[in-house]
Amino acid sequence: MSDNREKNSSCSAGQQNASKEAQDAAQLRDNMAKIKHKIVVMSGKGGVGKSTVAVNLSVALAEKKLKTGLLDIDVHGPSVPKLLGIEDQMAQGSGEKTIIPVKQSDYLSVMSVGFLMPNRDDAVIWRGPLKYGVIKQFLTDVLWGELDYLIVDSPPGTGDEPLSVCQLIENPDGAIIVTTPQDVALVDVRKSVTFCRQLNIPVLGVVENMSGFVCPHCGTMTEIFKTGGGESMAADMGVPYLGSIPLEPRIVESGDEGYPHLSAASAQNTKAQENFIKIVDTIVDGGQK
Repeated sequence: MSDNREKNSSCSAGQQNASKEAQDAAQLRDNMAKIKHKIVVMSGKGGVGKSTVAVNLSVALAEKKLKTGLLDIDVHGPSVPKLLGIEDQMAQGSGEKTIIPVKQSDYLSVMSVGFLMPNRDDAVIWRGPLKYGVIKQFLTDVLWGELDYLIVDSPPGTGDEPLSVCQLIENPDGAIIVTTPQDVALVDVRKSVTFCRQLNIPVLGVVENMSGFVCPHCGTMTEIFKTGGGESMAADMGVPYLGSIPLEPRIVESGDEGYPHLSAASAQNTKAQENFIKIVDTIVDGGQK
């Protein structure tokens, strides 16, 4: 009799788990169906300014009055809240299984692990399954609503986080690969292109960040990290090249101040801003075809 009870209990638990997984999968499909374009910003190398590109892309889309979501899946080092000046915000719940994203503007909604931490100095010490679970929750339970674009800022490398988000989204429009010009970065960044090919994800293009330093006093360009490495790598691997972003002090200042370089509050008419806008226009024009 005891054995039968245990079998029945185990069978019931299995059925409940299967039912929950089916409900989650349905909710995920419903959420993703409301989003027209899904783009993952990634890089095989850390420190190349990937989050800066993701944030400025999102802000530029929002300022075009395109409904945009920005999902920060860098679990261990979420920098998106700081770059947007909303690091003191906390995510709010609505109902049993829904999360309301933080509104940066009327057209930009943001979600990050940073909004779940009561102390910004807390370390997130998670293994793969926990990271997968929170990324799934951000896609399934967050009330993104109807969006024109969802931009995903992933951490460096080709591990748990980018793999999880690409598999959960299933059919992202593509990936933007960020690099700096020097060979030590390009060696790792090439792996991101290979990653996309193995998952059948289109590479929308390569962005070369920190492509020369522009002196704020005289406007002279100095090639601290060289230039052209990203364009050469893109050509070698047969993927589009979106453009280069020079290293300018105002980009650093605007990020620290929480006013992204492409926001109206940070308008400076700089070379970086000009190139950023061209990159955004290329992406939008490509998405409309």
